Amino acid sequence: MAKRPSKTKRRKAKSKPRAAAKVAARSKPIALKGAQVGWGKLQKQPIVVYYWATPNGWKITIMLEECGLPYTIKPVNIGKGEQFEPEFEAVSPNNRIPAIVDPEGPDGKPISVFESGAILEYLGRKTGKLYASDPRKLVEVQEWTYWQMANLGPLAGQAHHFRLYAPEKIPYAIERYETQVKRLYNVMDKRLATREFLCGAYSIADIASFCWARRWDRQGQNIEAFPNVKRWLAAIEARPAVKRALAIRIDIVPTDLKSDENARRFLFQSTGR
Repeated sequence: MAKRPSKTKRRKAKSKPRAAAKVAARSKPIALKGAQVGWGKLQKQPIVVYYWATPNGWKITIMLEECGLPYTIKPVNIGKGEQFEPEFEAVSPNNRIPAIVDPEGPDGKPISVFESGAILEYLGRKTGKLYASDPRKLVEVQEWTYWQMANLGPLAGQAHHFRLYAPEKIPYAIERYETQVKRLYNVMDKRLATREFLCGAYSIADIASFCWARRWDRQGQNIEAFPNVKRWLAAIEARPAVKRALAIRIDIVPTDLKSDENARRFLFQSTGR
């Protein structure tokens, strides 16, 4: 006759499934409201946009128009040094536009966001629009958004500076940045040869690059050399939300960066106040 297992052994055997269940429960991801996509679609109060009409400023007004979110514009005249005022610095510690204050943040309380890429992602998560909830697709959207932030924006900006605003023409600098920007346009052109937009569907990645690529002439580029980029630019430019955003006008006379020494000092030489 077989011996029955002792009570102690029977208790241990029964406890294993319960312990496994506890481990499984602990391993489930914790849902954080602010990390979810589409948590804030019903915006009642307008988002405040600290704005000037630059490629980085356009990104945010385009995204807000695409998302259908209410917003008000607070101009920051970067030619007059307003980006260094304490009120703006409290929102954007880097003294650069754009920045936003959302009165209806993830926890229902106001939140400020600076850096155009961070704002695009924040608005994408908030509304679930022009973003991605699928993990693989999200990686792709982030790759191409960060590609613009780390490559197209900085290098195109340097091309603008040395071609248009530098006090003396430095052939090496002009050629270097024109060449680097041309390489980036080649990257985009290859990418767009097999898809309508940078990540297949229209997304924040397209908004980020569009705002800089539409100034191709200021970067010393020939758009005819990049037919896929040309097609892509035209498609985005034709979107109603993009038209509305680009039509925004601020009733402030812009400074002439080629002749206004104070504006040049604020934009190109100032280290803050």
